[in-house]
Amino acid sequence: MREAFICDFVRTPIGRYEGGLSRVRADDLAAAAIKHLMARNASVGAAIDEVFMGCANQAGEDNRNVARMASLLSGLPAHVPGVTLNRLCASGLDAVAAAARAIRAGDIELAIAGGVESMTRAPFVMGKAERAFQRTAEIYDTTIGWRFVNPQMKALYGVDSMPETGENVASQFNISREDQDAFAFRSQQRAARALATGVFAEQIVPSRAAGQGRGRARDRARRAASAGHHGRGFGPSSSPWCAPMARSRRQFIDDQ
Repeated sequence: MREAFICDFVRTPIGRYEGGLSRVRADDLAAAAIKHLMARNASVGAAIDEVFMGCANQAGEDNRNVARMASLLSGLPAHVPGVTLNRLCASGLDAVAAAARAIRAGDIELAIAGGVESMTRAPFVMGKAERAFQRTAEIYDTTIGWRFVNPQMKALYGVDSMPETGENVASQFNISREDQDAFAFRSQQRAARALATGVFAEQIVPSRAAGQGRGRARDRARRAASAGHHGRGFGPSSSPWCAPMARSRRQFIDDQ
């Protein structure tokens, strides 16, 4: 069986909830990354066999196979197929693994694989009426957590959201709030240092926000890659704001 290799990789800046990329559709974010990847590897564009894209939500602008939509929006030939995978938080990683498996199996030779998500733009959803003249409706925010829950699933396994599950895991394995905050703060410091020293300079590409000039978007991405920050609404923080966090209450499960 032959081997699969990652030949090149790019990403957009990482935005914050309601931050600098909140006005950019998920399919446009993915298309921007693909477009820049192809600009750096122009000779292989016609040889792409498939686009694999992970996406956990798929309830709004990322619906109906966002891999295919991003592929077309990026300018890839229409004959290049796309498949969207959903393994929730591991969706992007699973997309890369699926592409690698397809290459190793001999199904394809060259693929684009990655992930895309916009939590800010996740929509509210409402189910259809279950009976005539129904006067009630359930509305769910699809940003995070369950919706349209199967009562059997709730009875058998529970339907805790990811943040609630994090609290449960911390309690089960005795992971203190202080240790969690120290780990998070250390991660933020490392990310800020990597940005400041240009570690990500070759992989972060501009993403043009709605109503934002091309030059301004390019400048933001350049600052993100070289000056140690993503601008307002972007990226990690190296400030000491995390230090007193351990004194605050848990956010998703009430303290007993």
